[in-house]
Amino acid sequence: MMTRRQMMGLSGMAVAGAALAARSEGPADYSIEIAPSVLEIAPRTLVKTTAYNGKAPGPLLRLKEGRTVTIDVTNGTKVDEMLHWHGLFLPSEIDGAMEQGTPHLVPGKKKRYEFAPRPSGLRWYHSHVLAGKDLGRGLYSGQHGFLYIEPKEDAGRFDREEFVVLQDWGGHLMGSGDGSMSASYDKSTINGKMLGFGEPIRVKPADRLMLHLLNASATEVHWVALAGHEFEVVALDGNAVPRTRKVPMLRLSPAERVSAVVTMDNPGVWVMGEVRKSVMRAGMGVVVEYAGSAGQPVWQQPNDLLWDYVQFGEAGEGEKAAGEVVEIPLVFESKFAGHGAMDKWMINGRSFPNTESPVLKEGQRYRLAMENKSQDDHPVHLHRHSFELKRLNGVPIRGIIKDTVLVKAGTKADVEFTANDPGLSLFHCHQQDHMDNGFMMLFRYA
Repeated sequence: MMTRRQMMGLSGMAVAGAALAARSEGPADYSIEIAPSVLEIAPRTLVKTTAYNGKAPGPLLRLKEGRTVTIDVTNGTKVDEMLHWHGLFLPSEIDGAMEQGTPHLVPGKKKRYEFAPRPSGLRWYHSHVLAGKDLGRGLYSGQHGFLYIEPKEDAGRFDREEFVVLQDWGGHLMGSGDGSMSASYDKSTINGKMLGFGEPIRVKPADRLMLHLLNASATEVHWVALAGHEFEVVALDGNAVPRTRKVPMLRLSPAERVSAVVTMDNPGVWVMGEVRKSVMRAGMGVVVEYAGSAGQPVWQQPNDLLWDYVQFGEAGEGEKAAGEVVEIPLVFESKFAGHGAMDKWMINGRSFPNTESPVLKEGQRYRLAMENKSQDDHPVHLHRHSFELKRLNGVPIRGIIKDTVLVKAGTKADVEFTANDPGLSLFHCHQQDHMDNGFMMLFRYA
């Protein structure tokens, strides 16, 4: 049986990756150091973690679409690391997943990445290593940061923008009645700070505030509201939606991004944070303060958790794509090991690295027909490609382009993509514990 580490050697890609990743000389456009860090997330509340440049989130990388950039990454830890450029169309050997053949970032070494970023929009970068029961590794750590690719022509209509990242800390394993194990947290933050600590988001009356939100949690779905205001959703996973809609709250599963404009038309001092009271008490909130306003921040509790992708898309199937669409059925199931072991996750009855490896033909259109037979929701992500949502639990839609979609327990979801980026492409659940325990498969090109 092949281990996850042995997959690195596939097709000799490690050698090719090293050649592609580090060619140019001179100073890089950006530098990132992966190193042990101690973060103060609240007064006298410290988190020991691994972070980028000593903070979480790491530095905002603001790039130009199609303009070549160089980024130096140094591994200042004592273990191998892996940095994934989430949502970018990159060669598999530098995309940042060992299963695709990307070489590890070796302790004490520096590696230079050079690429022309695309597509435009809100992306991010993060660790992509196996964590297992070590809840200080991988996505449980502070290794995440925003990557924003500015389009060649930006028609955004807003006065200011804020980048907002949701994260959970203090993870520990907890057992459930069936003997399975999952992560639980006692601290949560927005931009690395608990509610009431750090600077508020300051606005002026009549501002159009663009909020770029990311859920960097290893395992948790989050619902967010801004008291006294609504969000006008303009993009999902960095891609403009066909129909903008004003909503009272946002739902972000792990790895999802939402870009939304808020019209600041209700002066005061407000709280933006997690709708669930227990998570807000753990710290997931930030103060939003109007110029000239004072007083205690105000929170207004929504009654229901409301969210639906469908409202942002065009209704119906639309015209059929030219040519045949090849369907790939994917059934998600779990197998509980019990006795304090982590769950075992399966795609079509098999766990990685023994999952199927569908062969794609370049230029062909494919439909991933996903059926979630498990009792857990799954935020599934396809590397190196974007897909269009086509049918969610029987409801046809079109026009919503994403790279991560939450397939809820007991439901079906169909997405379509064109195989236009040859190389190994990883498909997996973005919950760290699910991914680590078999919920992955590789697509290969013929």
